[in-house]
Amino acid sequence: MSDPAIRPARNEDAQDLFGLLALCFAEYPGCFVDPHDDLPDLRDPGRAFAGRGGAFWVVEDERGRVCACVAADEPEPGLVELHRLYVRPDRRRGGLGELLVRHVEDFATARGARGLMFWSDTRFRTAHRLYGRLGYSRTGAARELGDISQSSEWCFAKSLPAAQPGASGEAA
Repeated sequence: MSDPAIRPARNEDAQDLFGLLALCFAEYPGCFVDPHDDLPDLRDPGRAFAGRGGAFWVVEDERGRVCACVAADEPEPGLVELHRLYVRPDRRRGGLGELLVRHVEDFATARGARGLMFWSDTRFRTAHRLYGRLGYSRTGAARELGDISQSSEWCFAKSLPAAQPGASGEAA
Protein backbone atom coordinates (compact mmCIF):
# COMPACT_ATOMS: atom_id res chain seq x y z
CA MET A 1 0.00 0.00 0.00
CA SER A 2 1.42 3.38 -0.98
CA ASP A 3 1.72 6.41 1.29
CA PRO A 4 -1.18 8.84 1.13
CA ALA A 5 -0.68 11.92 -1.02
CA ILE A 6 0.49 15.05 0.76
CA ARG A 7 -0.56 18.25 -0.98
CA PRO A 8 -0.31 21.98 -0.26
CA ALA A 9 -3.19 23.36 1.81
CA ARG A 10 -5.69 25.54 -0.01
CA ASN A 11 -8.01 28.17 1.40
CA GLU A 12 -10.94 25.84 0.64
CA ASP A 13 -9.49 23.51 3.31
CA ALA A 14 -10.17 25.99 6.13
CA GLN A 15 -13.42 24.40 7.30
CA ASP A 16 -11.94 20.89 7.27
CA LEU A 17 -8.90 22.14 9.18
CA PHE A 18 -11.04 23.77 11.88
CA GLY A 19 -12.99 20.53 12.16
CA LEU A 20 -9.82 18.46 12.38
CA LEU A 21 -8.39 20.58 15.17
CA ALA A 22 -11.71 20.65 17.04
CA LEU A 23 -11.86 16.85 16.87
CA CYS A 24 -8.27 16.49 18.10
CA PHE A 25 -8.64 19.08 20.88
CA ALA A 26 -11.89 17.46 22.10
CA GLU A 27 -9.84 14.51 23.35
CA TYR A 28 -8.29 16.70 26.06
CA PRO A 29 -10.39 18.20 28.89
CA GLY A 30 -10.24 21.99 28.83
CA CYS A 31 -8.71 22.15 25.35
CA PHE A 32 -10.79 24.26 22.95
CA VAL A 33 -10.61 25.60 19.40
CA ASP A 34 -10.85 29.39 19.30
CA PRO A 35 -10.89 30.44 15.64
CA HIS A 36 -11.00 34.14 16.48
CA ASP A 37 -7.88 34.53 18.59
CA ASP A 38 -5.46 31.64 18.45
CA LEU A 39 -5.81 30.03 14.99
CA PRO A 40 -5.48 32.84 12.42
CA ASP A 41 -3.40 30.66 10.09
CA LEU A 42 -6.41 28.39 9.54
CA ARG A 43 -8.38 31.27 7.98
CA ASP A 44 -5.87 31.50 5.11
CA PRO A 45 -4.09 28.12 5.04
CA GLY A 46 -3.01 28.47 1.42
CA ARG A 47 -0.75 31.39 2.30
CA ALA A 48 -0.40 31.20 6.08
CA PHE A 49 3.20 29.99 6.22
CA ALA A 50 4.46 30.95 2.75
CA GLY A 51 5.38 34.47 3.85
CA ARG A 52 7.67 33.01 6.50
CA GLY A 53 9.59 30.70 4.18
CA GLY A 54 7.33 27.76 4.84
CA ALA A 55 4.29 25.83 3.72
CA PHE A 56 1.14 24.13 4.99
CA TRP A 57 0.28 20.61 3.82
CA VAL A 58 -2.73 18.33 4.16
CA VAL A 59 -3.70 14.72 3.52
CA GLU A 60 -7.20 13.89 2.33
CA ASP A 61 -9.20 10.78 3.11
CA GLU A 62 -10.96 8.74 0.41
CA ARG A 63 -13.94 11.16 0.53
CA GLY A 64 -11.69 14.17 -0.16
CA ARG A 65 -11.86 15.52 3.41
CA VAL A 66 -8.72 16.68 5.21
CA CYS A 67 -7.76 13.97 7.73
CA ALA A 68 -4.27 15.21 8.67
CA CYS A 69 -2.11 18.30 8.36
CA VAL A 70 1.29 19.76 9.11
CA ALA A 71 2.99 23.10 8.49
CA ALA A 72 6.49 24.51 8.72
CA ASP A 73 8.28 27.82 8.51
CA GLU A 74 11.81 29.14 8.94
CA PRO A 75 11.93 31.51 11.92
CA GLU A 76 15.66 32.00 11.45
CA PRO A 77 18.23 30.85 8.89
CA GLY A 78 19.14 27.21 9.42
CA LEU A 79 16.19 26.43 11.69
CA VAL A 80 12.79 25.13 10.61
CA GLU A 81 9.82 25.09 12.96
CA LEU A 82 7.13 22.45 12.62
CA HIS A 83 3.53 23.57 13.24
CA ARG A 84 0.01 22.13 13.16
CA LEU A 85 0.72 18.39 13.17
CA TYR A 86 -2.74 16.89 13.60
CA VAL A 87 -4.12 13.51 12.56
CA ARG A 88 -7.80 12.65 12.83
CA PRO A 89 -8.29 10.05 15.59
CA ASP A 90 -9.61 7.37 13.23
CA ARG A 91 -6.45 7.74 11.08
CA ARG A 92 -3.90 7.37 13.87
CA ARG A 93 -1.57 4.46 14.48
CA GLY A 94 -1.07 3.89 10.77
CA GLY A 95 2.09 5.93 10.28
CA LEU A 96 0.45 9.13 9.02
CA GLY A 97 1.88 11.33 11.79
CA GLU A 98 5.36 9.96 11.17
CA LEU A 99 4.94 10.46 7.40
CA LEU A 100 4.09 14.13 7.96
CA VAL A 101 6.99 14.71 10.36
CA ARG A 102 9.36 13.11 7.84
CA HIS A 103 7.89 15.35 5.14
CA VAL A 104 8.80 18.43 7.19
CA GLU A 105 12.26 16.97 7.90
CA ASP A 106 12.80 16.52 4.14
CA PHE A 107 11.58 20.09 3.54
CA ALA A 108 13.98 21.38 6.21
CA THR A 109 16.95 19.34 4.97
CA ALA A 110 16.37 20.47 1.38
CA ARG A 111 16.46 24.09 2.61
CA GLY A 112 19.80 23.44 4.31
CA ALA A 113 18.40 23.67 7.84
CA ARG A 114 20.61 22.22 10.54
CA GLY A 115 17.78 21.79 13.01
CA LEU A 116 14.06 21.38 13.40
CA MET A 117 12.06 22.49 16.43
CA PHE A 118 8.46 22.86 17.55
CA TRP A 119 6.23 23.53 20.53
CA SER A 120 3.74 20.94 21.74
CA ASP A 121 0.98 21.23 24.32
CA THR A 122 1.96 19.44 27.53
CA ARG A 123 -1.31 17.46 27.34
CA PHE A 124 -0.46 15.81 24.00
CA ARG A 125 1.36 12.82 25.53
CA THR A 126 0.62 10.44 22.65
CA ALA A 127 2.27 12.85 20.22
CA HIS A 128 5.25 13.18 22.58
CA ARG A 129 5.83 9.43 22.33
CA LEU A 130 5.90 9.74 18.54
CA TYR A 131 8.39 12.61 18.73
CA GLY A 132 10.66 10.63 21.05
CA ARG A 133 10.56 7.63 18.72
CA LEU A 134 11.57 9.93 15.83
CA GLY A 135 14.59 11.31 17.71
CA TYR A 136 13.21 14.57 19.11
CA SER A 137 14.06 15.66 22.63
CA ARG A 138 12.54 18.19 24.97
CA THR A 139 14.84 21.19 25.18
CA GLY A 140 13.75 22.23 28.67
CA ALA A 141 12.07 25.38 27.36
CA ALA A 142 8.41 25.86 28.21
CA ARG A 143 5.85 28.58 27.65
CA GLU A 144 2.34 29.55 28.67
CA LEU A 145 0.12 30.73 25.81
CA GLY A 146 -2.59 32.53 27.76
CA ASP A 147 -5.18 31.24 25.30
CA ILE A 148 -8.75 30.03 25.84
CA SER A 149 -7.41 26.57 26.76
CA GLN A 150 -4.77 27.89 29.17
CA SER A 151 -2.19 25.94 27.16
CA SER A 152 1.30 25.18 28.38
CA GLU A 153 3.80 23.98 25.81
CA TRP A 154 7.16 22.24 25.79
CA CYS A 155 9.79 22.80 23.12
CA PHE A 156 11.15 19.79 21.21
CA ALA A 157 14.13 19.81 18.84
CA LYS A 158 16.30 17.60 16.67
CA SER A 159 19.49 18.17 14.68
CA LEU A 160 19.21 17.36 11.00
CA PRO A 161 21.77 15.82 8.67
CA ALA A 162 23.41 18.12 6.15
CA ALA A 163 21.64 18.41 2.80
CA GLN A 164 22.99 16.19 0.06
CA PRO A 165 24.76 17.90 -2.85
CA GLY A 166 22.27 18.70 -5.57
CA ALA A 167 19.29 19.01 -3.21
CA SER A 168 16.54 20.96 -4.88
CA GLY A 169 15.83 23.32 -1.99
CA GLU A 170 12.15 22.41 -1.87
CA ALA A 171 10.22 19.35 -0.84
CA ALA A 172 7.05 18.29 -2.62
